[in-house]
Amino acid sequence: MTEMRTIEIVDDMIRLGQLLQLAGWAEGGAEAKHFIADGEATVNGEVELRRGRQLRAGDIVELFGEQVQITTTTTTTS
Repeated sequence: MTEMRTIEIVDDMIRLGQLLQLAGWAEGGAEAKHFIADGEATVNGEVELRRGRQLRAGDIVELFGEQVQITTTTTTTS
């Protein structure tokens, strides 16, 4: 198993199709849709067929034997 990467997002959630692009797995939405429809992506160990699935901090997505974990940026106010 390869080392898990982290993907940092600014908002509190990101959709699965967007994440596949951000992670560099898909060049565009159509390619991401194809991977998801074919059941190639898993979220937290379960096959996910919804491109619009909302992902939040702590979720783990796997595709092509690689894993990424979602983290969020923390902003501080002074």
